[in-house]
Amino acid sequence: MKVAAIQMVSSVEREANLARARALLGEAAAAGAELAVLPEYFCVMGRRDTDKLALREQPGDGPVQRFLADAAREFGLWIVGGTLPLVSPEDDLHVLNTSLAFSPAGDCVARYDKIHLFHYDNGTERYDERRVITPGTQPVLFELPSRDGHVWRVGMSVCYDLRFPELYRALAARGAELLLVPSAFTHTTGSAHWEVLLRARAIENLAWAMAPAQGGTHENGRRTWGQSLVVDPWGTIAAQRPTGEGVVSCDIDIARVMAARQQLPALAHRVIAG
Repeated sequence: MKVAAIQMVSSVEREANLARARALLGEAAAAGAELAVLPEYFCVMGRRDTDKLALREQPGDGPVQRFLADAAREFGLWIVGGTLPLVSPEDDLHVLNTSLAFSPAGDCVARYDKIHLFHYDNGTERYDERRVITPGTQPVLFELPSRDGHVWRVGMSVCYDLRFPELYRALAARGAELLLVPSAFTHTTGSAHWEVLLRARAIENLAWAMAPAQGGTHENGRRTWGQSLVVDPWGTIAAQRPTGEGVVSCDIDIARVMAARQQLPALAHRVIAG
């Protein structure tokens, strides 16, 4: 199955971001992709964290959700929409940071609310997603029938989740063969940990990992790491893009998963479950 990780440098204007996302999705479809995944915050990188509040949508309807459904139908793609802000059940001062999966028919087939919320303070850079985001609670996996007849089991996650291997173990225990990690890693943390963490998650779970990212200097002054990539079940980088917007295309093969799990059945050797 050909997949496409979409790298963006999203701005503060939602409509401009959707226009760029549509162009990149069209490029992915033209290259033969069946699945295209957008990065975290693809629809907006606000000047302030609280800008998300004005753009929050009700589950099932809203400009960003309509955009994703329409694009999936138009291009005949499975699309995972990075993240977008949905109404929080907590209060009007928070949103859910939600990743949605759409089938080529334009149907929303899965919803994952980001569980782990980024907090970082090195004295110069400070981030605290808990100020405006309500965490999710449940791992999510969906099934994707590819054109070759295999039904892929796809595990969903977002950015900071990458530092919590127990989430990916839970997905692998439910049969995940492809792990998605749409992200907006900072340049500081990305340069230190991005590649090694992604390769580790693929190796530990003997699964493909696909991580579309924000990659560049944004209108709000934030600098993201980029390096969108696809990693095979043995931890080898199969495709990667350094920085700047673009499409990272790659053919993934279920046979690679099956071979790795047969040769090294580590998932069956677990002693400590949690």
